[in-house]
Amino acid sequence: MRYVAAYLLASLGGGTPSAADIEKILGSVGIESDKAQLTKVINELKGKKLEELIAEGQKKLASVPAGGGAAASSAPAAAGGDSAPKEEKKEEKKEESEE
Repeated sequence: MRYVAAYLLASLGGGTPSAADIEKILGSVGIESDKAQLTKVINELKGKKLEELIAEGQKKLASVPAGGGAAASSAPAAAGGDSAPKEEKKEEKKEESEE
């Protein structure tokens, strides 16, 4: 995913990004690039219009279930989760004071 993101960033400047362009972007945030992955991404995206790829990706994402049930089940977990961190903080303070 990071290679695709770097490719998209490099393509904003116009033209087709090179491997060096993508390596420079990834390197600027401390990521070492894998030559095989980089070559694969460049070859897959070479000559394609990014606007069409993005539109195609949005269509694919629209067909993925949003998981409406997961949102309802996460609400109680969030409510219960509020008390757990408070207890952990108290335990941490006790441990520190014992030392």
